[in-house]
Amino acid sequence: MIKSDYTNWFILYTTPRSEKQVKERLETQTQVESWLPLHRSPRVWSDRVKIIEKPLFSSYIFVRCKEKELHQLLSVYGVSHIVYYNGHPAIIKQYEINAIHDFLERAANRPLMPGEEVEILCGAMKHISGRVKVIKKKFLILYLKELGATVCVNTENVARVNRL
Repeated sequence: MIKSDYTNWFILYTTPRSEKQVKERLETQTQVESWLPLHRSPRVWSDRVKIIEKPLFSSYIFVRCKEKELHQLLSVYGVSHIVYYNGHPAIIKQYEINAIHDFLERAANRPLMPGEEVEILCGAMKHISGRVKVIKKKFLILYLKELGATVCVNTENVARVNRL
């Protein structure tokens, strides 16, 4: 059993797409440490592509506090409920938080490699995916299997295809 005065990481469930606002409110309204893991992802509009930071886990935010302080956080606007496991608030160990930090750091610093699949984000070939053949400073040479063609694309106009 965990001591009641021991500080742990817990998980709060937020209302949809309000993770960043909840983190900001937690920082200004409480003394609780919070962490929202973010990853960079391309967002495509009709006229441009922009890299934005999105939550790694939609609608979840990690908080570090004493268990008795946890229920007070439900009064923060945007917090929906506390995540439970076996009838108790789910506890996340520090090594698990560290593992998520390490994963995000490695993923952010990993360059594209020949053979990886990418998707074209804009232009005439928008949403077509291809395999990287050659990588230069500002452009990639891709093989597009669907078209049986090789094309040259600006590195800013492609995104890695994540296959799970």
